[in-house]
Amino acid sequence: MRFFAYRAQVLFSRRWLVHWRHTTPLSLLRYMAALMLLTVHGTACYAAQQSSSLEQSICGLKEPFVFWLWSSAAGEASAAGLAHVANIEDVAITSSDGRILRGYKLKASHAQAGKELPRGYLLVAQGNAMLADQIITHFDPFARSGYDVYIFDYRGYGRSEGKRRLKAILNDYRQIIQQLGTQPYQRRAFYGMSFGGVVLLDALRQQTGEITVVIDSTPSRLSDYGCPATHDPVNNLPQDAGNLLLIAGTRDQIVKPEAARELLELAEGRGATVLRDPAWGHPFMDSHTLRRLEAVRRFMLQE
Repeated sequence: MRFFAYRAQVLFSRRWLVHWRHTTPLSLLRYMAALMLLTVHGTACYAAQQSSSLEQSICGLKEPFVFWLWSSAAGEASAAGLAHVANIEDVAITSSDGRILRGYKLKASHAQAGKELPRGYLLVAQGNAMLADQIITHFDPFARSGYDVYIFDYRGYGRSEGKRRLKAILNDYRQIIQQLGTQPYQRRAFYGMSFGGVVLLDALRQQTGEITVVIDSTPSRLSDYGCPATHDPVNNLPQDAGNLLLIAGTRDQIVKPEAARELLELAEGRGATVLRDPAWGHPFMDSHTLRRLEAVRRFMLQE
């Protein structure tokens, strides 16, 4: 499950871990290893008693621990920085198993006066160490282009309820997309970053009609690391990918170029637009966020 280890690389450097391993007494290491096994076992037992069927692990025993790492890296939700944003509102959806998923809607600027409907909506699925309140304001250019922008905290992250599990999160986004589809939007656009690309490619498998999709810095496969092959991005790429833009940064140290290569090459062969930038790293982790989002906006609007 090397993909699940990518975020751990952000939190802990290999040099520190090697030093720690060789300087910590063996007895303490054994104790901590036993404690981790008991913790994982206890977590699994608790989940079996309290969780819905959606909240069961499908990627092995590492899944709960790795999602805990990711959510810890994301930090705590804080709406304080959004108080000055006039065109933002809280949104919430209740999942099929009763969990409340909370997020934000950045309302299309030209719809503020209530005289016309927005041109469409953009649903953003962020990376697995991000929260909605941390990035929503970066999408103001999309709102000024006439789109309502929706970003939800993943289940178990930030303000959303539930246990952090891949199966449940994928189901949540199928439901979110279905509910947004009941509203009178004429255009539908989707932007998935890193883990969010995995989520959207899976959730959009059954979608029909005209949509625009951007997948940014997403690995080709999860099945090599213990997850079902049905959730591999390469297996969820549509046969006609002419409405997709795939982005990869050559300097990405989280999802490295070789991890995304198969997906990018397959997408190109199916008609997708592929943008490889030698200066870019991982989304929201380099100094090129404005350029990156402008490329997404221009593709979405076909400018």
